[in-house]
Amino acid sequence: MAILISVIVVVLVTAFNDYTKERQFRGLQSRIEGEHKFSVIRGGEVKQIAVGDIVVGDICQIKYGDLLPADGVLIQSNDLKVDESSLTGESDHVKKGEAFDPMVLSGTHVMEGSGKMLVTAVGVNSQAGIIFTLLGAAQDQHEAEMKQKKKEAKKQRKKKSLTDDEPPMTGNSHVTAPSADQGAKAAEVETAAPTHHESHKKEKSVLQAKLTKLAIQIGYAGSTIAVLTVVILVVQFCVKTFVIEQNSWKNSYANELVRHLIIGVTVLVVAVPEGLPLAVTLSLAYSVKVIMTVVQSYICDKHYKTTPKFSDIPEPVGNLIIHAIAINCAYTSRVMPSEDPGELPKQVGNKTECALLGFVQNMNKSYQTIRDDMPEEVFTRVYTFNSVRKSMSTVVPREGGGFRLFTKGASEIVMKKCAFIYGRDGHLEKFTREMQERLVRQVIEPMACDGLRTISVAFRDFVPGKAEINQVHIDSEPNWDDEENIVNNLTGLCVVGIED
Repeated sequence: MAILISVIVVVLVTAFNDYTKERQFRGLQSRIEGEHKFSVIRGGEVKQIAVGDIVVGDICQIKYGDLLPADGVLIQSNDLKVDESSLTGESDHVKKGEAFDPMVLSGTHVMEGSGKMLVTAVGVNSQAGIIFTLLGAAQDQHEAEMKQKKKEAKKQRKKKSLTDDEPPMTGNSHVTAPSADQGAKAAEVETAAPTHHESHKKEKSVLQAKLTKLAIQIGYAGSTIAVLTVVILVVQFCVKTFVIEQNSWKNSYANELVRHLIIGVTVLVVAVPEGLPLAVTLSLAYSVKVIMTVVQSYICDKHYKTTPKFSDIPEPVGNLIIHAIAINCAYTSRVMPSEDPGELPKQVGNKTECALLGFVQNMNKSYQTIRDDMPEEVFTRVYTFNSVRKSMSTVVPREGGGFRLFTKGASEIVMKKCAFIYGRDGHLEKFTREMQERLVRQVIEPMACDGLRTISVAFRDFVPGKAEINQVHIDSEPNWDDEENIVNNLTGLCVVGIED
């Protein structure tokens, strides 16, 4: 009885705590969704405003991962692809550009690239708004039809009751009764149909669904093991007691059986991870709030455990690193000073890119000055980050003619594409396979063991006329669609380690 009461109390307390945490998380999630911000350019400045405050004429910055809140026309784009399946049902991503298919529509997702759009329609006038309005109008029409049918059914029932009270006048007077009865039945059938939308249950994310499935599978396995444990212990006890020792059946063995049952319950309670999906969800929700910073770096054959001073780095390499980070990060990513002097800076946009921009600021350099000199409109080509590339590359015009490509991404991916690297004192060296393996062993793996995310930064020059050892001579503009050959034979600039 004591065990039973304890189990009931523990289950009730755990259920209440989980329910409370779930409500708090749902409230937090609803508040985040309600406070959803979007980047717009007003008065020449980038501002974060609520989606509901966007008006026609605003210029919105869009990037991969965004759910577009309004209709608009592209005025600038970089390798932009949009998922319009919510409107058209087509699962293929649609490529967008200023010169072709410049319209972007509300309710669609940006899957790749970035750009700027001029808002042309918001709210009920946008494509998503028109669809919702039509759905609402259809629902109103359905409800009006239902009310009309109910009125007609009432009239028929009333008419039937009057005809039932009156004596039959002719032999054909009974004809009205079946029709009234049919009308009543029809009304009953129609009334059974729902007259309002069912509450829309929020769908689980892919991660939540997988975690829930995993928890159920572990629960089944734990239950099976617990039952087998109890059965095996009971069988073992019975064989030992009644077969080997040949004790009498009349004795009481309740204590032994209860002990075996307790072991089984213990195995079950330990094995079933009922809090796993919620715990992971809460940890992910918390991780959204954390800030990322660069805490280690490897530049010119030196491994820095703190942010180096710009004067510690050979000036040509330092300038290349700062330009590579400032230009080859989405311009929607920014590091803004905190309102309270005691707090950390505010990161807007992609956290990894914000960490790199913070690295530039910590070297007392301004990334915004470089961006002002090199606006997105002058970019030659952008290969945006996706799960296949695991890197991002930007091609810009090079001072003195030609083009310069900057690349950043997962260390193991970018380093494999490097043919040169800046060594000690900024001397250019060939990046051999042996050097790559040593870099991975001595720098990248130790950073990873410290729980850091490692990002490599590299570049490549395409120049007309005579080319240096790490440059490519071109007579005309390269074929930018040949990404495999363009983003190759790079020159490594640095490796950084980022932590939360």
